[in-house]
Amino acid sequence: MSDTASHHGASSSPTGSHHYPRPDSPPLLAPGAAEHTLNVWLVPRFSMLTLFCLLEPLRVANRFGRDLFAWRLLSADGEAVVASNGVRIDVDGCLGDLITDAGHDRMGAGERDTKPRLMVVSSYEAEVSVGSEARAVLRHLAAHGAWLGGLDTAPFILARAGVLAGHRVALHWESVPAFRQEFPELTVSSAHYEWQGERLTGSGGAASIDMMLVWIETLYGPSLADAVGRQIVHQRAQDSTVSRDRQQHSSLPRGVVRALAVMEANLAQALPIPEVCRLAGQSQRQLTRLFMAQFGETPKQCYLGMRLDHAQRVLADSRVSVSQAAFAVGFSHLAHFSRAYRQRFDESPSVTARRGLMAD
Repeated sequence: MSDTASHHGASSSPTGSHHYPRPDSPPLLAPGAAEHTLNVWLVPRFSMLTLFCLLEPLRVANRFGRDLFAWRLLSADGEAVVASNGVRIDVDGCLGDLITDAGHDRMGAGERDTKPRLMVVSSYEAEVSVGSEARAVLRHLAAHGAWLGGLDTAPFILARAGVLAGHRVALHWESVPAFRQEFPELTVSSAHYEWQGERLTGSGGAASIDMMLVWIETLYGPSLADAVGRQIVHQRAQDSTVSRDRQQHSSLPRGVVRALAVMEANLAQALPIPEVCRLAGQSQRQLTRLFMAQFGETPKQCYLGMRLDHAQRVLADSRVSVSQAAFAVGFSHLAHFSRAYRQRFDESPSVTARRGLMAD
């Protein structure tokens, strides 16, 4: 079933039930309403294809669980921008707003991801409309640990701002000769995209889908990323970075992949299994049969294991407390969390936390 078809079906169902996850979810979430917000700076004559490929995976990901992603469109001056195809796009603010926003975010925002994230989208003659003030904003964001990306010809903008030093750079193939001539000190990659630490660069177009699916997988796991790819009818690129989990999940039945995607997207706010089944488009009996055949566990057992595995990674890799880790995977009672954790890993969560601190 296509994404468009599921939306049409939402209004025709007399019972309010839907075959596919969250057809009634809003297409656009306000920044701050989602766990992660992507700021997108549109440079005049930008590629509309690249913009769509950048945002659609995030929109579809929201349909598998709670409000995961929001985005905000920006221009240098806060005015509408005309794409290379002549379409005029209204924006939500100006690039300079990010400096003010970063200061507010550091004051705390609950469980939201507050790291500034900016993706620059350009295409033809990107340098014409980018002045010293915009480059200063980029340097300010880089100095404060922001996540910066550039697609199509946008790596020129980032490089001229001096924020790509030490990073491999991917960009549209037509621009490679000129980029090498202007920036001989930077290494140009033949890959469709490069993601190194807090810097992302890519050739634009469909490669933007793969880049966003990698981000989704990094945050929420391979099942959600693969389910999004299937929903937008996109075959993910197979390269040396493909994880073992992705290869294993690619052979699972579609109903299992959907259910795992819903579970991964809702680790912090555990859903009742009937709700998981509804979002996955499966009856509880059918989903239980599929899970027993694939994993030897019921959906409830598998979901609990995923939440505990995530808690273990959090405790081993960060300085959060046991109670914070429990809350992060949907446990409101610490004693219940500790019992389940010990049963799965044969040690208390506090032991895992101490081992993580020693590793630091």
